[in-house]
This record gives sequence, structure tokens and C-alpha cells, in this order.
Amino acid sequence: MSTTPEFSDPVTDPWKGFRGIMAAVLILEAIVVGLTFPVVGTLAGGVSWKSGLYLGFVCLILVVLSGMQRRPYALQMNLAVQALVICGGLFHWSIAVVGVVFSCVWAYIVYIKRDVQQRIEHGKLPGQQRL
Repeated sequence: MSTTPEFSDPVTDPWKGFRGIMAAVLILEAIVVGLTFPVVGTLAGGVSWKSGLYLGFVCLILVVLSGMQRRPYALQMNLAVQALVICGGLFHWSIAVVGVVFSCVWAYIVYIKRDVQQRIEHGKLPGQQRL
């Protein structure tokens, strides 16, 4: 007889909603990074072809990643792209600030994922019953 209690899987998939939140945060981040174009244009002396290409590339990556949240490595990719956003500080410091703020958001998402995983393992989610 096992000493660890066994619990059933949750009735609804908690990871489905979690993936939706991650996709929504990526879209929100793409919008905010896109809104840095006028900031760079006004405060950094204009949008150069380098800064414009870089910001457009980062926005595109964020939108593409939002559709890839079913992949098992999605959270790691989301965290890695934050380094790209922070490196945008080479063009203007405001882009790095956006990256730092969203890095804090992603750190909180990692914390939430860990908490949900522990709740599943201990059978504390609604819909989980002892077998």
C-alpha cells in the first residue's frame, strides 16, 4: 500500500487557461513594444532602419510565440524573448524598461505555474477527488 495519497486529474484542464493567459500577455507585450516606435521616433532622434527593423522583428516574434503556447518549451521561449526586449535598450532606454516590466510579469507567471502544479500534485484543485 502506498503512503502517498493519489488524486485524480482535474476535471477541467487548468493548463488550457494558463496557455491562454500566456498568449494574451505576449499579445499585450507586442502592443506595448509596438507603442515604443513613437517614443524612439520622438526621444531618440527618429526611428532608424536598425531600430525600426529590430522593434518590428521583436513584435513579430511576440505575436508568433503567442500561437505556440501548446509547445512544452513555450514558457522557456517566452522568458528568453524578454532578453531581446531588454536588449532593445541599445536604441532607447524606454524599450529596456518595457522588457524589465514584462520580465517581472513573466517571473510571476512562472510562480503561478509552479503553484498550480503543486496544487495538482496535492489534489487541491477543484474537481480533484481521492481515488
